[in-house]
Amino acid sequence: MVLEIKIPPVGESIAEVTLSRWIKSDGDFVEMDEVIAELESDKATFELTAEQSGVLKTITPEAETIPIGTIVCTIDTASAKPAKKSSSVSTVDVEEVVTPTSEKENYAKGHPSPAASKILSEKDIDPAQVKGTGKDGRITKEDASSAKSSSPVAKSTSPAAPVNTAKAGERNIRKEKMSSLRKTVAKRLVAVKNETAMLTTFNEVDMQPIMDIRAKYKDKFKEKYGVGLGFMSFFTKAVCEALKEFPAVNAQISGEEILYSDFADISIAVSAPKGLVVPVIRNAESLSLAGIEKAVAELALKARDNKLTIEEMTGGTFTITNGGVFGSMMSTPIINAPQSAILGMHNIVERPVAMNGQVVIRPMMYVALSYDHRIIDGRESVGFLVKVKQYLEDPQRLLLGV
Repeated sequence: MVLEIKIPPVGESIAEVTLSRWIKSDGDFVEMDEVIAELESDKATFELTAEQSGVLKTITPEAETIPIGTIVCTIDTASAKPAKKSSSVSTVDVEEVVTPTSEKENYAKGHPSPAASKILSEKDIDPAQVKGTGKDGRITKEDASSAKSSSPVAKSTSPAAPVNTAKAGERNIRKEKMSSLRKTVAKRLVAVKNETAMLTTFNEVDMQPIMDIRAKYKDKFKEKYGVGLGFMSFFTKAVCEALKEFPAVNAQISGEEILYSDFADISIAVSAPKGLVVPVIRNAESLSLAGIEKAVAELALKARDNKLTIEEMTGGTFTITNGGVFGSMMSTPIINAPQSAILGMHNIVERPVAMNGQVVIRPMMYVALSYDHRIIDGRESVGFLVKVKQYLEDPQRLLLGV
């Protein structure tokens, strides 16, 4: 019996997906529920599994965008699993059996994870040059980060591929198809700029009080809760408290109505291997600093491994983005529609500031609030950002809830 494998529904609003990678090859014997391919939508990455055991025949090529319900492969369930050769075969036959079984049939061996693949691509290193230390020989993010090119040209299509001898002054253009995620991000960002009255207000925060708390309690915090004490938990907590005083910043426009939320679902912008994603921390207003840190760590790990679900990336009421991790000093973040505001964090720089009539050096951070002026007035936007600043510069208030 030949079983047809179709692209399953992956979400109400998703009509098509991209077949990003075949994990199993044409002609391979696959087990029931074994992952055979990776699918990518405009919102997340999914896995396609074998519905029955049998021999796989691929139909759709990689990088092809196809509608939900399309047949992408078949599985011949009547085909028996190839039997292993007996020990009575010759030495040459044994080598032929062992080599494919231990290396070729193990798709994980020598294959990079999505995060590792991105790093190797940026460093222009062929995965074949990297020895994987992960499960079954898979190349991990750490392997990719520590890998170094062994030749001037790291990538080649075959052992006999010619070395790139481009002379100085030559101009080459490389074409690469936009991913579904990248196309969706592009459309949404342009739509936000065109459909909202976006404005940005700025302020600066003295980070010394938070840095002092982290230096004093970070070891005990990690020992007790199992996670590090970072800046994101303080910013998230400060935002949640400020939203209680300025509910319009947490609201959304729906047609001719304004939707006010009495909860704070905070979206955290995370850089993933295939682009920017914004997983959501649900009911962040009810979480402790440790609870927020655990949620951030879990979502960041899923984002790195392309394991975020659609539910984990939709429904936020306010977004926080941290360009400071990349060295950004100041920026005007774009609103994450249909939300009405987004807070931008930036890098911490020691600067001379005036305090009590004297010039002192303090670790300062610029913060930016981009907001939709159709729903949020200047008084509310400035007041909200000032309140966030006050909570961050006096973090005891966050701990005491005053």
